[in-house]
Amino acid sequence: MKIHSLFGKGKPVFSFEVFPPKKDSPIESVYGKLEEICALKPDFISVTYGAGGTGAHSRTCEIAAKIKHDFGVESVAHLTCVNSTKELIDDILADFRKNDIENILALRGDYAEGMAPQTDFRYASDLCAYIRAKGDFDVSGACYPEVHVDAADEVEDVLNLKRKVDAGAQHLISQLFFDNAVFYRFLERTKIAGIRVPIEAGIMPVTSKKQIERMVSLCGASLPPKFSKMMQRYESKPEALRDAGIAYAVEQIVDLLSNGVDGIHLYTMNNPTVAGKITAAVATLL
Repeated sequence: MKIHSLFGKGKPVFSFEVFPPKKDSPIESVYGKLEEICALKPDFISVTYGAGGTGAHSRTCEIAAKIKHDFGVESVAHLTCVNSTKELIDDILADFRKNDIENILALRGDYAEGMAPQTDFRYASDLCAYIRAKGDFDVSGACYPEVHVDAADEVEDVLNLKRKVDAGAQHLISQLFFDNAVFYRFLERTKIAGIRVPIEAGIMPVTSKKQIERMVSLCGASLPPKFSKMMQRYESKPEALRDAGIAYAVEQIVDLLSNGVDGIHLYTMNNPTVAGKITAAVATLL
């Protein structure tokens, strides 16, 4: 099933993200959690690109195939390009095709420390165009409500996003954010730029102080006063912080759905308990 065909049917799409285990852990170590997450029956599940190193994509492919064929949920495989040659991308696409993986989230990816990037693909838009020309894949892209870290400003960022869509991205998934007003302003910019593809809101339930510190450092998401007060109040009470983080995510999702967003993409952090509580809380709205 092609992911873009899920949209425009009168109801929001509800999807999850999972990730492969660390490269020194057996891939089977995540299967139990994946089975529980798949049992929640999201519309699809995306699988992040495997940890760096030779063959990183193989774990992504294997997990995406298992989700689709063994657990009965459509999957999307992440694919990064900044450290890849065209030959490597061709091999990965062939592997995806062999495993009946039809949907790809095309990303630039992070620069590898101490290693010069490859030159075949400078931007995610280059990868989008290449994949679309190479076969019948459904291509998704990432977007950044609070502006990509490498963009000079909001205008440059949304113009780059338009290039990505024009290059073949048929559906967009946003980076996480904690202030819905930020996402609504972003949607206005995309409309002005003429971007007409479905855009899912990326939501991450924060369940630990360490988690939020890491994610903010990686993606630069701003923390609204309400969220910061929650963190400060419960930072020394792990269970209370987990419950408060889930409640905050549910509140975000309810507001987003009430305002007619195309879909919600939940960053599960491979935690079926948290994903289950959120799914149960918003099920009647989907």
